[in-house]
Amino acid sequence: MTSKTRAGNFFEDFRLGQHIAHAVPRTITTGDVAMYTALFGTRFALSSSDPFAQALGLPRAPVDSMLAFHMVFGRTVADVSLNAIANLGYAGCRFGAFVYPGDTVTSDSTVIGLRQNKDGKTGVVYVHSTGTNQHGEVVLDFRRWVMVRKRDADAPAPEPVVPTLPDAVPVADLHCPLALGALPYDTVRAGSEFLWDEYELSERIDHVDGMTIEEAEHMLATRLYQNTAKVHFNQHVEREGRFGKRIVYGGHVISLARALSFNGLANALCIAAINGGRHAAPSFAGDTIYAWSEVLGKEPLPGRSDVGALRLRTVATKDRACHDFPDKDAAGGSDPAVVLDMDYTVLMPRRR
Repeated sequence: MTSKTRAGNFFEDFRLGQHIAHAVPRTITTGDVAMYTALFGTRFALSSSDPFAQALGLPRAPVDSMLAFHMVFGRTVADVSLNAIANLGYAGCRFGAFVYPGDTVTSDSTVIGLRQNKDGKTGVVYVHSTGTNQHGEVVLDFRRWVMVRKRDADAPAPEPVVPTLPDAVPVADLHCPLALGALPYDTVRAGSEFLWDEYELSERIDHVDGMTIEEAEHMLATRLYQNTAKVHFNQHVEREGRFGKRIVYGGHVISLARALSFNGLANALCIAAINGGRHAAPSFAGDTIYAWSEVLGKEPLPGRSDVGALRLRTVATKDRACHDFPDKDAAGGSDPAVVLDMDYTVLMPRRR
């Protein structure tokens, strides 16, 4: 009898050029938005207030950039990373049409690279994934790579193919539906007086606050996104794993870092691109996450005088405050406290 259940894909199940249509489409509701706010305490005005969003030319408040990311990402897990040991990084992630409550997102992926690891028990799978809404508009386009277990260590290794990944999303390719109207941008209600013009290259910002990851919170978040990776939700399995406990989903740490960055970057209205990023170390329930950011670049958007692009590097740490900006050592290794190092671009109003 044919099994009607699925064990997920192992490394040897992937092939270069393989297209995967992911189940299940997800309609995002105001309940999802409320739960996301409860989990991370995000305070950015654009995704918190309909009137604020309408003053910027939108019909209502879109969902937080990272909630849209998680919902698209979550569709891909059952096929790409159900049997993963770790999600390793992201590149060339471009946010498209804003997602609003009531929209339905669907995800598809193509395998763009494969490389077996030296231990012969695992391999790295590279995928290019896209998320679309019910109108066929792209809401997210990204690449990621993940370490996946092999089902059979003796299975032959594929010819290694490591794709060339973009260093950054060009400013000309950023999607910006925001339009500042005739009235001045409300910095008071947004939470900060500092606009795009006031940020300087190489400036570093300690976001000061810390947030502890609770076991229930990261489990709720993982289920909210329908992320079924065993390393995140199955303690019965993971107590026999490398760490003896569940690993917190890396995207959970990204959302915490983004929420913490409000203190210092409150006018970073939305994320337009994730240029690259890596999870430097795993996080677990009980860890307290702190974050700091560095301004890597700032460019005006082509043909726009009201909104600019600010390229940021945000570093998140566990159980270490960031007043001294923990970073890499002389050899290029990360400080032991660093759990996330992300390069991304935000949209921010310009002073007029």
